[in-house]
Amino acid sequence: MKKHNYSAGPCILPQEVFEEASRAILNFNNTGLSILEISHRSKEFVAVMDEARALVLELMGLEGKGYQALFLQGGASLEFLRVPYNLMKTNGKAAYLDTGTWASAAIKEAKAFGDTVIVASSKDTNYNYIPKDFTIPSDADYFHCTSNNTIFGTQMKSFPKTDIPVACDMSSDIFSRKIDFSKFDIIYAGAQKNMGPAGTTLVVIKESVLGKTGRAIPNMLNYEQQIAKESMYNTPPVFAVYTSLLTLKWLKNLGGIEAIEKINETKANIIYTEIDRNPLFKGTVTKEDRSIMNATFLLEDEAHQELFDSMWKKAGISGINGHRSVGGYRASMYNALPVESVQVLVDVMKELEKSV
Repeated sequence: MKKHNYSAGPCILPQEVFEEASRAILNFNNTGLSILEISHRSKEFVAVMDEARALVLELMGLEGKGYQALFLQGGASLEFLRVPYNLMKTNGKAAYLDTGTWASAAIKEAKAFGDTVIVASSKDTNYNYIPKDFTIPSDADYFHCTSNNTIFGTQMKSFPKTDIPVACDMSSDIFSRKIDFSKFDIIYAGAQKNMGPAGTTLVVIKESVLGKTGRAIPNMLNYEQQIAKESMYNTPPVFAVYTSLLTLKWLKNLGGIEAIEKINETKANIIYTEIDRNPLFKGTVTKEDRSIMNATFLLEDEAHQELFDSMWKKAGISGINGHRSVGGYRASMYNALPVESVQVLVDVMKELEKSV
């Protein structure tokens, strides 16, 4: 039977995307070639790349506003390095908000380039909330934050106002909710969390912030070079970009970000209502900072774990084990996860309550 896929990444994708991608593996656009073997320089794939980059800006409302969309490689982890390389000036300073494992990894990379100020951190309580009311130094070259924390289940509901450039890792909630994307100068996201298969990273850049560091940047790490080569400085991950395009087209046909946000809020409300109602479970995150993408929760009594695990596995649920740093369970409810799948999990939670 088809599984209810709660994996934190690689993520669930729409069924129609799987079907169209599978056809392209056999014969892409009636070329007689597979998407897996087609040249990245062919007019057919260049058209895919151009459409994908344009559709990103359209969905974000950034058309004609000085932004470029890129599909690169190396995951968000390489962007941890590429952001300070391209934004932090020689002998410069950067400001970071520390809200979890991936924010900490980004901070570590930035420290290799210059003075890296942590404006606030929630590490003291194992990252179960989003710090607020912090001050961003006005002399920093940029401010960096992580919009959604996959491991810990927290999400920034608002973003601080500042006059310096803002970079944001949106890997696990990209395209999931309405945001004024023009507030950001660099947005990046590993596709495998909410947009496509593993292998490509979306980067959206406001061109006006580039070229100001005073340092020589290796071409592969230079955003200006990647923009000039239209995401094809080296051979791009053809299949990952193509499948991401299919997912973006699915989202547009659904009604765009506004439409998917309503669906995501419905799913989150269903699971969090049950976590709060059911005496056998408890959430791990401050309620006001709960993620609509990743719901993290624990059993009040671990003696029920063996029974609960057997029940959700029998129901066809996959991928809800929590990260080792949090424990318990994590329900990742990315865009393509149906509301019905969330209801299946909630029904199992209710059944456990009746069984003990």
